[in-house]
Amino acid sequence: MAHTGRVCCLALIFIIMSLLVKGKIDVCKRGDVTVKPSYEISLGSAVNISCSLKPKQGCSPHSSTNKLILYQRNRTIKLQDGDSLSTQVSGLPLGTTLFLCKLTCRGGVEIRICGAEISVGVVPEQPQNLSCIQKGERGTVACTWDRGRDTHLYTTYTLQLNGPNNSTWQKQCNHCHHLDLGINLTPESPESSYVATVTAINNLGSASSFPFIFTFMDIVMPLPPWDLKIQFVNASVSRCSLQWRDEDQVLHNRLRYRPSNSRSWNMVDTTNAKGRHDFLDLKPFTEYEFQISSKLHPNKSIWSDWSEALRIQTPEEEPTGILDVWYMKQNIDYNRQQISLYWKNLSLSEARGKILHYQVTLLEVAGGKATLQNITEYTSWTWVIPRTKKWAVAVSAVNSKGSSWPTRINITDLCEAELLVPGQVSANSEGVDNIMVTWEAPGRAAPAVQQYVVEWRELHPGVVMQPPVNWLRSAPYNMSALISENIKPFVCYEIRVHALSGGQGGCNSTRGNSKHKAPLSGPYINAITEENGSIFISWDEIPAQEQMGCILRYRIYWKERDSNSQPQLSEIPYKFPPNSHPIDSLQPRVTYVLWMTALTADGESAPGKKREFYLQGEDTAARGRAPDRLAHF
Repeated sequence: MAHTGRVCCLALIFIIMSLLVKGKIDVCKRGDVTVKPSYEISLGSAVNISCSLKPKQGCSPHSSTNKLILYQRNRTIKLQDGDSLSTQVSGLPLGTTLFLCKLTCRGGVEIRICGAEISVGVVPEQPQNLSCIQKGERGTVACTWDRGRDTHLYTTYTLQLNGPNNSTWQKQCNHCHHLDLGINLTPESPESSYVATVTAINNLGSASSFPFIFTFMDIVMPLPPWDLKIQFVNASVSRCSLQWRDEDQVLHNRLRYRPSNSRSWNMVDTTNAKGRHDFLDLKPFTEYEFQISSKLHPNKSIWSDWSEALRIQTPEEEPTGILDVWYMKQNIDYNRQQISLYWKNLSLSEARGKILHYQVTLLEVAGGKATLQNITEYTSWTWVIPRTKKWAVAVSAVNSKGSSWPTRINITDLCEAELLVPGQVSANSEGVDNIMVTWEAPGRAAPAVQQYVVEWRELHPGVVMQPPVNWLRSAPYNMSALISENIKPFVCYEIRVHALSGGQGGCNSTRGNSKHKAPLSGPYINAITEENGSIFISWDEIPAQEQMGCILRYRIYWKERDSNSQPQLSEIPYKFPPNSHPIDSLQPRVTYVLWMTALTADGESAPGKKREFYLQGEDTAARGRAPDRLAHF
């Protein structure tokens, strides 16, 4: 309707212009402009333009004082004395060109006489690609076509449809490529033929399209299916039925569906579905997107647009797979030990629902008696148990439909078997977020190794609450592993490689970082003591966030107070604990200034806080340990 109204408006404007102009721009009281052979000509044609004054409309009663000027778009193309002029014009461009005739009298004042517009165009091309469609069983027939090149002239298009029993429908529009005939084809005679043609006409000629022959089945495009819904029988994903509504004549459907996070569709074609299709391959606890398209016949007709998408999450199912469980054991005293269990989340395909909690069961290996059962929402569990018995634990994940098969492990000393100790463990940076760990097989015991486990955690010596442990498992033939989970730059990691065989294990460790730079500060000397002419220096660890990687060495510097000489130094390899070191090259009865630095592979830290110490000497030492005389600045 909006398109038809716009066309009518353009036509009205064109008619008004034709009435006002049709060769004459104004009222033309003083004279006339005539154009021959026509005001509309084909490209390359010539026209004769004449301008003449009406009686008594000149400058004076004597025509010799009249001078006429003919303008083409403000450019003078003819100037002549008298009451009339005439000229031939050629080479006009496509489109409309304005010509004005003016009278000039003494004094140079120009007076408009009359004007004309000449339109240059071409004959319409044959309309191409004519096609028709009826959207919905109750829709109307609408046709479209390609007009071809612009004619630059007022051009009318007539759409005609011939049907059974000599029935004919016709409709016109101007400068258009689409028309709705406003008629509805019904399925009573689905094989009846219809013939559509479109004819373009302007003052230079006409052209008709090739006929478009079709039947009801060929052009009717059903409306998209609606009212989509899905049912899960007994709340199970294994029995799922998609239902929808269609127009009455629909016989064939195509369905597409995919997980919402996927870009590719699964496609299903079905005939005589009658608004229902059962799915057998949907995954549990997954959000899916469904759409349906329809057509009237499997081999004919036009597919409808896709329906609005239906998005729905499938029900949960019991978890599959087993948890990957790891543990650490630490002796507290002669009778007790602390067990820390860790496990990784199941993948989405294994969890098959929201994991509500984990069930941890502690069992005595002898007899398999459950000593303790615990439920936790976390992925770790710590407990203190006696050292006098052998223990096993079982861990399973629980969702609303059930639990996974429990993972059972026997608690043993993971580093007890010396024959299984891997050799030459090393760690090297492989970018900002990766560390490559390599090792050698444990000698003659290598054939017995069933798997390697690479374990790593942030190194925070002396901290009671240690950060969580990470691990990965590797096949017995691999001698390297790239660790990337929870790896951060400028952090030192304690890395341990375990070789496991049956219920035994051997381990070896190293330290590594993915990126390093010089530490931000040096160690703080917390105590200096004198004994037998030597001193012992103790220090605090640099805070983890200031180490900027793995500390390789410490340096202790000292020099006499107020001395301008270079300080002496002692270099100490990193180890924890103890954080203490002796110095025995100091002179008695001298006050020294001491400080420390730390080194990573990238360089040395700034000096730590300086301390002063006065060495009493052997006489004082013989009477007992001398009191510290410390100052720091």
